[in-house]
Amino acid sequence: MEKFQDWDIYIEEYGQKLIDFLPSLIGAIVLLIIGLWLTKMINKFVRKFFDRKDYDPTLENFIASLIDWGLKIVLFVLVITQLGVESASLVAIIGAAGLAIGLALQGSLANFAGGVLILLLKPFKVGDFISAQGVDGTVKDISIFNTHLNTFGNQLAIIPNGKLSNDNIINYSAEGIRRESLTFGIGYDDNIKQAKEILLELVNEQSTVLQLEDKQPMIVVAELGDSAVNLSLRYWAKNEDFWTLRWTILEEGKARLEAAGISIPYPQRDVHLYKEETEEK
Repeated sequence: MEKFQDWDIYIEEYGQKLIDFLPSLIGAIVLLIIGLWLTKMINKFVRKFFDRKDYDPTLENFIASLIDWGLKIVLFVLVITQLGVESASLVAIIGAAGLAIGLALQGSLANFAGGVLILLLKPFKVGDFISAQGVDGTVKDISIFNTHLNTFGNQLAIIPNGKLSNDNIINYSAEGIRRESLTFGIGYDDNIKQAKEILLELVNEQSTVLQLEDKQPMIVVAELGDSAVNLSLRYWAKNEDFWTLRWTILEEGKARLEAAGISIPYPQRDVHLYKEETEEK
């Protein structure tokens, strides 16, 4: 009989606590439902806002996800507080957990911060041809942690954003046009003026070479080398025509110089032999 009396006491005690807790529980559930609905509506508004603006798709997804997670964390704190948990204690727990995670993921957080900087400052975009971290390639994708490049050989290069945002980047696509500087070495006995005329005529024949007022093709003597007079041929071209022009001018330039009797010497050295005479004893 005493056991049943003890059970009655427990049921009465905890039943009363449950009844007292029900308003907080119902309030938390209602708050959760309303909060999820508001989060959904805000996310829809954010998406529609980005659809009306011309932002980078990766930046749009990142900001939208950040807002979504931020709203859900705030909602979680409000619901837990509604259930009776002290907000100060909860914030302290979340802060301690965040610190522990941050220390464990220092490298990933550096890449995350680098990704945010790249998306905000936009030193390059998808489709640009860049040179960074010893890799040349076309930007295929920019994620929060890494940037993917498609190299000349169609290999996929993955570069961490932390290093990418803190080092030098050359963006070859940013300006739309590029200047080339090709070097042709000719012999010291050859006619420099004739060689310059041949190469400059070749460049001017190419329809894809830009003939702008302040960006005219030119050729100069760049160096008196050990075994050749080095001529620097310079011209401007659009990015999409750059490599085809380079290969054409290199091949055709060599052929025309040879046809005109102008040599392209190999690196060479003059060796002088001295015969030492010895007295016979």
